[in-house]
Amino acid sequence: MLEKIDLSKKMGKKEFNTLMRELDAKLGRLQRVCKEKRIPVIIAVEGFGAAGKGTMINRLIEPLDPRGFKVYTTQRETEEERFYPFLWRFWNTMPGRGRITILDRSWYRILLNDRFDGKSDEKSLATAADEINSFEQLLTDDHIVLIKFFLVISQKEQKKRLKKLAASRETAWRVTEGDRRRCEHYDEYFRLTEEALQKTDRDNAPWTIIESENREYAAAKVMSTVVKRLEAAIADADRRAALPKESVEESAAIYPDAFRASALAGVDLSKSLTKEQYQKQLKELQAKLSHLHNEVYRRRIPVVLAFEGWDAGGKGGAIKRLTQALDPRGYAVQPVSAPNDLEKSHHYLWRFWTNMPKAGHFTIFDRSWYGRVMVERIEGFCSGEEWRRAYTEINNMEESWTNSGCIVLKFWMHIDKDEQERRFKERQENPDKQWKITEEDWRNRAKWDQYEVAVDEMLVRTSTTYAPWIIVEANSKYYARIKVLKTVVGAIEDYLKTHK
Repeated sequence: MLEKIDLSKKMGKKEFNTLMRELDAKLGRLQRVCKEKRIPVIIAVEGFGAAGKGTMINRLIEPLDPRGFKVYTTQRETEEERFYPFLWRFWNTMPGRGRITILDRSWYRILLNDRFDGKSDEKSLATAADEINSFEQLLTDDHIVLIKFFLVISQKEQKKRLKKLAASRETAWRVTEGDRRRCEHYDEYFRLTEEALQKTDRDNAPWTIIESENREYAAAKVMSTVVKRLEAAIADADRRAALPKESVEESAAIYPDAFRASALAGVDLSKSLTKEQYQKQLKELQAKLSHLHNEVYRRRIPVVLAFEGWDAGGKGGAIKRLTQALDPRGYAVQPVSAPNDLEKSHHYLWRFWTNMPKAGHFTIFDRSWYGRVMVERIEGFCSGEEWRRAYTEINNMEESWTNSGCIVLKFWMHIDKDEQERRFKERQENPDKQWKITEEDWRNRAKWDQYEVAVDEMLVRTSTTYAPWIIVEANSKYYARIKVLKTVVGAIEDYLKTHK
């Protein structure tokens, strides 16, 4: 992509000033329209050292309302950030609907500067390009405008600019040893850059190469590109708004199918334990889990446990028996309910990425990202297109977590309709448990058959070798709690054996 770039392109100051006045006015208007139409924008600026990334960003934001954008500078990972998957810190920079995020370097650092400097480990590099492509596909599928710039200058120009920066007390701090080394080995850095750009140039997220020897030409191309992309995004938003709305039934697409795969049909819900068996095994397993938590912390292994299941399926009881064995400083339980306004303004996976456990800690989700393909699907809170692509998005997210060394387990707490009705009535009659039962629970029960189809599809399509679903026979609370504990203990023990 870079070899054929013509770096001699220039623009005269008069032409530049005339064009920029026009582009400034357009960009200011487009920002307001994007805010009104709740279109989020991400602009990632990459490039060779001293190519003018900071100058370009400063010129880009000049006509923008500062209340509607934020600029982030991506340095090498901090010690805290190294405790998370490499994409975690970028999820924390995601713009809300109608806002703009500008990244001075981005998630490409792992494939560019960090790779050249030997700071990216081989395991991360092996999967980084695929994870980046999946991440960007997820963003653009959610109609986030993603604009990627790479600023190019020649080695001769780079040496001249670095020398000028280093000669001034005011700017010398901007020239690092890494900048000098990458300039000295320009051809090698050029090769790594070309490789990274080729692997990540996609129709949904194309690279725009900025010939940056002439600053006026570079700034004009950046501004012109942003204006064109925002105009196209607004036109696309208008087109989508004019489309006929799906009905809830059309969106959910629940059809009877005698040949559909079923993960629940053969579950034996008669499995049970006596109270004596339960108490003995509970004590033993909690002691093991307590010991393993220390090992998880010592070895810096993050653990994610997601609990889904029928209402009154026993999620809370199972979670309580798990946390009784854990050091309270090393875990967090995240109850998941309907998204609030802040969460609605972001991608639906944002609130889960930003609640990832740091290495050595547990995060336990009481309900999870799977609401997208269950309640949001059945109740029509998302479109058919959105929940259908969620299977791939979720699988990619979980694979990214496990690639970073995380243990991911997902539990479906399974009971039958009769047992659910018995538990609902018990809750209604017990003053201490009445808070657990709502009208919504009864409404959901009326849609049992629809939910069962959705659950079956979810289990089949998202149970993977790296993040398996565990169906828990939960008519017996004793049996369910012990199975959950056994599964968690076994998974951690297996991980410790295979990752020495």
